[in-house]
Amino acid sequence: MSDTPSFFKPGPFDALLGAADQALRTLWSTPHARRPMPLPATAPQTMSDAQRSEAAALMRVNHVGEVCAQALYSAQALATRQTGVRAHLQTAAQEETDHLAWTASRIHALGGRKSWLNPVWYAGAFALAYTTAKLGGERVSLGFVVETERQVEAHLHSHLGRLPSEDTASLAVVQAMAQDEAHHAREAQRAGAAELPEPLKRLMALSGRVMTTVAHRV
Repeated sequence: MSDTPSFFKPGPFDALLGAADQALRTLWSTPHARRPMPLPATAPQTMSDAQRSEAAALMRVNHVGEVCAQALYSAQALATRQTGVRAHLQTAAQEETDHLAWTASRIHALGGRKSWLNPVWYAGAFALAYTTAKLGGERVSLGFVVETERQVEAHLHSHLGRLPSEDTASLAVVQAMAQDEAHHAREAQRAGAAELPEPLKRLMALSGRVMTTVAHRV
């Protein structure tokens, strides 16, 4: 029998507080990476104002993607009842925090700004992920992770061709992020992810296109 009084055991309210704390830290605190920022193979070169502006806009889009990733993992960890699945989601979220910090650092270095709509992006991603997890269960929740990471990885690879070649620092960050996303997808598959229905995949892709288009400007 446990020596811990029952009123000290974590309950649903504690989980809600944890999710709220995660949202506040994602949106309004300075993220701290556990891993050092990836270093480019060659030093960054001088860029024109137009190139710096475009690089900052692309990294803002990538930062928004990481804001949404935090919402996704937080929502699904809140929804699941399986300890193993929750641990998997929390580990992936910690690695995504590195991405959040790296992209924020690049935005600052390029003289850009984060999206003004980050709270909206976070809320939308949280709602979609939580609803999917509650309606579909753990295997569908993991399938949501797999599909999200696949789409994000493809998006990041597209940015490798759009970032100025002179911005080797941002390119190194994006390459490392793409590798991590592929790893997260593989781990979710090994954990028993189910294949998502095509309508949900299309909805996720459409949401991603809206987010990337708007975040590039706002």
